[in-house]
This record gives sequence, C-alpha cells and structure tokens, in this order.
Amino acid sequence: MDDPKTLVSTNWLASHLKDPDLRVIDASWYMPADNRDARAEYEAAHIPGARFFDIDEISDHRSELPHMVPPVEKFMSRMRAMGVGDGHQVVVYDGAGLFSAARVWWLFRLMGKTDVAVLDGGFPKWRAEGHPVEDMPPVIRDRHMTVQRQNHLVKDVTQVARAAKLKDHEIIDARAAERFRGEVEEPREGLRSGHIPGSRNLPFGELLKDDGTMKDTDALKAAFEAAGVDLKKPAITSCGSGVTAAILSLALERIGKTDHAVYDGSWSEWGMYDDLPIATGEA
Repeated sequence: MDDPKTLVSTNWLASHLKDPDLRVIDASWYMPADNRDARAEYEAAHIPGARFFDIDEISDHRSELPHMVPPVEKFMSRMRAMGVGDGHQVVVYDGAGLFSAARVWWLFRLMGKTDVAVLDGGFPKWRAEGHPVEDMPPVIRDRHMTVQRQNHLVKDVTQVARAAKLKDHEIIDARAAERFRGEVEEPREGLRSGHIPGSRNLPFGELLKDDGTMKDTDALKAAFEAAGVDLKKPAITSCGSGVTAAILSLALERIGKTDHAVYDGSWSEWGMYDDLPIATGEA
C-alpha cells in the first residue's frame, strides 16, 4: 500500500534512500508535557540525510496562535535553505511514530507540493527494524521551489463558524474524547473546554494500529463511519492546535476522500473566544 503521495513504509524508504531526488524531513514536535527536545533528538540520531523541520519556527509569527501556516515566502525560503525544492520526492517522519509528520505533509500539500508522503511508523519503527541512522548534518544543495498555495485545504475561524451553523460540512475533532466532551481542562491555559457544536469526535489514535502505523483503508473508513461522519459531505479537521488534525486529513486522503481541509487555528483559537458557541458531552 505504499503511496509516495500519502504514506510509505520503512522498507520503501530504505530501498529509495539513495535516490538523488529524495529528501527526508524530520518533523518531530512534542507537547510540553512530553518533556522531549525534538531538535536535540534529531541532532543525536536521525535517518541519513534527513533535514530538521521546526514546526514552531516555520510558522506565521505574526499570529499569537501556535504554529500557524507560514507565509508562502517564508516557507519557500526555509525549504530552499534546507535544499528541498521542485522535483523532489519528500518523505516526512517524526519521533513519535505517526504524529506531527502529518502536519508537515499537509503543509507541503497546502503549498501545492503533492510528491510528499509520511513515513508509516516513523523513526521508532525505522530504528526497531535496524535501519541506519546518523548524527551528521545533511549536505545541503540549493534548490529552487515554486509554490502554488491551495487555499481550499485550509479553513479560518469564520469559515468554520459558517460551516458549523449551516451543517454543510463534517467537522471532525482529533482530540481525546474527554477533551472533546469538555470533562477536563485544556492543556493550553485560558481555553474553554468542549467542542465546536455539531462536530464529530475521532481521536487520532483510533486511526493507528498498536505498532504506531496507520490502519488499512477499510479500517480507516470504518473508524470515520463509527464516529458518525457522513463521508459524502466535505470535511474540516480540527484538534488542539492544528497538528493531529492533519492525521485525520491524511487518513481521509488514504480512503480516497479529497474534499477536506484543516482548521488551522483549531481549539487554540475557537476555545479562546467567548463569543463563539461551544458544546459539551457527546456530539
């Protein structure tokens, strides 16, 4: 089921690792409670040739919200500095297995780059199978990048509020069930607890197998349907801050559903404004 536009296996990457137009990106990012330093871990060991993608740095610093989509010019300049450009096949992985890599996969697609895949099982699976790692920085060769932003792949708060009111989209929330129901405080200070009215809850972990790889397409489709998602409607994915929402988007793409977008601000934005409605309990 290897697909260089969505998801590839560790064996696929191992067999293509020396391809001249392959670029590997370490997109590890962790919640503060994890007490993990993504860059330090990358510098200690990474897949040979991998570049480090700093999700918080390559973002829109004009916004107070966390790691919002960067301006096109910033994305292009950072990718050029990393030696990633037109004509490259990109494979993105992370140190959790399948977590933040999906955010960077989606970001590349938002910028019009479709030859990009997530490494299924990520760095933990790569290491467990005995594939090579290194601690040396990659050799960077400048590469031009052309970007055509695909605005239909991202939604802002106004668009999401309209969708929630009209009920013409399925809004799917990747957060844990107790956060969705509003039973616990949000990790980010100052946010209300609950969910966007009318949204569905599908915690991203339900799309993964015990080994951290993504479930097959039949199981993915069944998970969306079990969460009450009408797959005939266009979808908007959401989470705490726009990271794990992209896992839902990756899964939707895997089952052949292409009319989906990420709510970039997610609950970090919606939960902040008292004038936006919230719901608690089940969907």
